Amino acid sequence: MNAYMDKIIVYRKSVNEGLLKEMSGIFREFKGGSFDSQKLVERIYTQINALLDIATDYGFDDNLWKSYIAYILAMSENPFTITCEKQGAQDGTVNEFVKDDLVCFHEMLNYDFTEIEKALSIDCFSRITHYHSLVKAERRFNKSVSDAVKLLAGRLGKSRDADDLYNIVTDFYRERGVGKFGLNKAFRIKKDADEVRLVPITNTSDVKMDDIIGYENQKKKLIENTEAFVRGGRANNVLLCGESGTGKSTSIKALLNAFYDRGLRMIEIYKHQFKDLSRVLEMIKDRNYKFIIYMDDLSFEEFEIEYKFLKAVIEGGLETKPDNVLIYATSNRRHLIRETWKDRADRDEELHTSDTMQEKLSLAARFGLTIYYGRPEKKEFDAIVKGIASKYPELNLTEEELLLEANRWSLRGGGFSGRVAEQMIISKLDGAH
Repeated sequence: MNAYMDKIIVYRKSVNEGLLKEMSGIFREFKGGSFDSQKLVERIYTQINALLDIATDYGFDDNLWKSYIAYILAMSENPFTITCEKQGAQDGTVNEFVKDDLVCFHEMLNYDFTEIEKALSIDCFSRITHYHSLVKAERRFNKSVSDAVKLLAGRLGKSRDADDLYNIVTDFYRERGVGKFGLNKAFRIKKDADEVRLVPITNTSDVKMDDIIGYENQKKKLIENTEAFVRGGRANNVLLCGESGTGKSTSIKALLNAFYDRGLRMIEIYKHQFKDLSRVLEMIKDRNYKFIIYMDDLSFEEFEIEYKFLKAVIEGGLETKPDNVLIYATSNRRHLIRETWKDRADRDEELHTSDTMQEKLSLAARFGLTIYYGRPEKKEFDAIVKGIASKYPELNLTEEELLLEANRWSLRGGGFSGRVAEQMIISKLDGAH
């Protein structure tokens, strides 16, 4: 085992850390012959425990060893894999090094653990190659990574040699991407001291655009703009504004599920992080994905100046925003920044001659597409209620009872909205149980 790991060059960083590094040390000591059996078994069990934790985090099953090798190959970001992500397999001397690496990976995939198990009287390796996991909800593990790794592991299991592996992994990189950007849907910013990182959001909503009842024109505009962006055409930054609970945030989340397979990724950011936006753009500008910077419930009070960072990124800074990045924001405020009558006092003949007003209005103006989500009328609200209720056949209410209860909720819950409708139905489902 360690002999194969020692020969790896292109993927060296990936095998020189974590579980594979520890396994290499274990097998090196075992092959050397002079080892304390008890201590070596303890080290093996520690790594088996780590592998089981990884299997739980990503929902792996069956052959955990092959799944882990597939995970390493899928997550390895190096110049070769990133090039394949953009262009597929290319001619070049680096391919010779890669194929040498894949000879080693092929041997590791099919490694026979019988010798070490007999010598140490253990059977943990046999167990992890025929592993049946407990059934668990998808929200307990990172499903997007799990699906990709399972796909790759299935293909690797059918490979006959290193040439097969080369075709399999290069095709995978081209189809699905590589590393955290390739395998995850969404990210958030995490800052440690002065280091800014993008951390995957492991459990994202599975909502679809059809789950949002009504607002057909708004959804159509949003989908058309995103479709143009994903296919490489011209597209606008988007501001979704309007009443709370009308589906603005849900619409954006639905886009991620609709376009993820076509390379769309999303980065959630809060206004206190706007000063780090330029560093985030630097991380993603050369990747083969389309990124939406997502800002939910965006608004600013008079004393807050973070919007100036956002203005510079959208339009106006010396460095242009990358072509693979758009900004989508939701807000209950049309102009994003709180206006006061004091702002309007300094005027001559026209309403917005005040410099203060112009400064505040200029941020919203930099979103090329503004989509308004208004509060539904009673008839529209009833349609939303019935549409949501149709997804829950266990809801034991007549249509008349359903609409009457929804009307009561709207009176005490702030009016008609999809959120109020859903909250009412959830309460009735809870009572039914």
